[in-house]
Amino acid sequence: MPSISTLDRIELDTQVTLLVGENGSGKSTFLESLAIATALPAVGSVRPSADPTLEPQRRLARRLALTWRGRTHRGFFLRAEDFFGFQKRIAEQRTEHESELRRIDQELAGASDYARTLAKGPHRASIGAMIDRYGEDPDARSHGEAFLNLFAQRLVPNGLYLLDEPEAALSPQSQLAFLKMVRNAVDSGSQLLIATHSPILMAVPGARILSFDELPVRPVSYEELDSVALVRDFLNAPERYLRMIWENEA
Repeated sequence: MPSISTLDRIELDTQVTLLVGENGSGKSTFLESLAIATALPAVGSVRPSADPTLEPQRRLARRLALTWRGRTHRGFFLRAEDFFGFQKRIAEQRTEHESELRRIDQELAGASDYARTLAKGPHRASIGAMIDRYGEDPDARSHGEAFLNLFAQRLVPNGLYLLDEPEAALSPQSQLAFLKMVRNAVDSGSQLLIATHSPILMAVPGARILSFDELPVRPVSYEELDSVALVRDFLNAPERYLRMIWENEA
């Protein structure tokens, strides 16, 4: 992967750093390796350090030499593709606690109310915590709503957040809501590294944009980005692009 093989030194000293580039350019590989090297907790069904699909990233993580101005253990790593797995795991955990409540009712049918209440306490507390954090019925929310709620619930001051293509879960309107959360994170002293294809997210004020299409990887301006120019041109004249596609298909 050319962008990775030419990496030397990258300073990630802005509160928001955006990693951009075409599919296969290496931005997600670099972000995943950083997540492993920093040992951040992951929102997903499998931890990066144990995910069998991330062995190359673990090899790269072992080669990374990290220097910190201020180390934090707060924050998390999130790949949009893992979010479904996270939602599924939360649902499974709640189902397990509810099953335990039914088992206790059956096994302690002849016991006192106090004994049953005492036995049910940990499971009821766990269910209550899930409801407080994720709502009574997380499945009733759209994917985007659940994603925004998760980020809002887990956002803490002075955290480090590594996010891989969060726009995959978000409509354009929801991306604007997400930008507000990014602003809140910045105001609370947090740092975010975001790999993205979204021209909306690329527009974060004050962010450093690192292009993985460049060799070596280097900072670029928002106006330099081909993806921004392409989306702008398409929105100004969609019929021109669609005509070229349809004519080429004919």
